[in-house]
Amino acid sequence: MEKRKVVLLPKAKRILAELGENIKLARLRRKLSAAQVAERANMSRTTLSGIEKGSESISIGYYISVLQVLGLEKDLLNVAKDDVLGRKIQDAKLTVRERAPKK
Repeated sequence: MEKRKVVLLPKAKRILAELGENIKLARLRRKLSAAQVAERANMSRTTLSGIEKGSESISIGYYISVLQVLGLEKDLLNVAKDDVLGRKIQDAKLTVRERAPKK
């Protein structure tokens, strides 16, 4: 099976790079080496290095494993927590059809 390449827009790449940098800073604040975190997260140091660089080819499961090692996994619960646009659409009572009408 051929591996598909992930294509991200520049803005998304910057966000991923910032996430990786934040993970690296969290690791350094805890005074943990890359080898320690990689071992505890059951991954190679190369994979951890990719995460800290914001690589888009690494699965989100690996990102979560590292966050668990650092005790930051609950931070993911804040993603889309305050969905301003979604709430505006909901408040405007715009109808969003889930499926096409039957003929």
